[in-house]
Amino acid sequence: MEKRCKVCVTGGSGYIGSWLVKKLLAKGYTVHATLRDLKIESEVDLLKSLPQSEEQLVLFEADIYNPIGFEPAIQGCEFVFHLATPLIHQPNSQQYKDTSEASVAAAKSIAMFCLKAGTVRRLIYTASVCSASPLKDDGSGFKDVMDETCWTPLNDSLEYLFLQEPVYKDYTYSKTMTEKHLLSYGTDENGGGLEVVTLACGLVGGDTLHSSIPGFGSGLVCIAQIIQNERVYKSLKFLENLMGKIPLAHVDDVCEAHIFCMENTSMNGRFLCASSYVSLQEMANLYALHHPEFNVKQENEDGLKKDIKWVSTKLCDKGFVYRYNAKMILDDCIKCARRMGAL
Repeated sequence: MEKRCKVCVTGGSGYIGSWLVKKLLAKGYTVHATLRDLKIESEVDLLKSLPQSEEQLVLFEADIYNPIGFEPAIQGCEFVFHLATPLIHQPNSQQYKDTSEASVAAAKSIAMFCLKAGTVRRLIYTASVCSASPLKDDGSGFKDVMDETCWTPLNDSLEYLFLQEPVYKDYTYSKTMTEKHLLSYGTDENGGGLEVVTLACGLVGGDTLHSSIPGFGSGLVCIAQIIQNERVYKSLKFLENLMGKIPLAHVDDVCEAHIFCMENTSMNGRFLCASSYVSLQEMANLYALHHPEFNVKQENEDGLKKDIKWVSTKLCDKGFVYRYNAKMILDDCIKCARRMGAL
């Protein structure tokens, strides 16, 4: 692999995106990073402050709701990391009715731009475990195991999970439909030789390059049991109700997994990305044991969820090694929150 090749990162100023850009620059890659708005000085300054950015970083303006902007960013690149995702639907959009339509349309455009460029070897999509629920299709309970064959059933059986917060439904549907669409390019005869990798990442925690933690950022959700914020806790509870347990991943492991999927000679298909698969009770126990200074929210165990086994080994079978376990992830979340003043 020629380390000086060009790569594209959509959503380059995001939580995972900025961390990935930093790592790619440190490894010597030239990075084309897209941002929704180049006039947002805090996001531009964050990326321009990274080591090697002056020589190796080029910024582009591109938006999921107007994906034509991704084309110049993709031109000349050998690998494309697609991280940008709409969290809340733009109400003034007349072209799309919800985030799912916007996300799938943008993914289609990005895949076509990759093919059109003629230089892109692999498209790597940052998917979510929200698309890989082990719930049975009829919603009657969970399967015994969770692996890459699990797909979240997008039907009325899940409506009870979305009653309190419709944004959960929008995000789950958007990530599931977008991932399925992109995977079709890796197997379809019309894929033009483009390899497609989707990394369905667990709840991501650890440190951040940002100057603050977003109100509903994943790092804050990781510590929901100790910050006594009911709305943030609902996000954590929703994830357990959808997944059976909480798949956890450290932001550094997640970015290393992305780079691993790029630098591997040949990669194609779907991979789950999480180093730990724990219940809320197990998370609470870790906090109570290692951080007794906090008043940890008590959990009620659900016997239906305890027996689900995480059996995904596809990423590790390829040679990837996780560096962070559940305790290390949660410890880093606390350190980060303290530094940011959230604790």
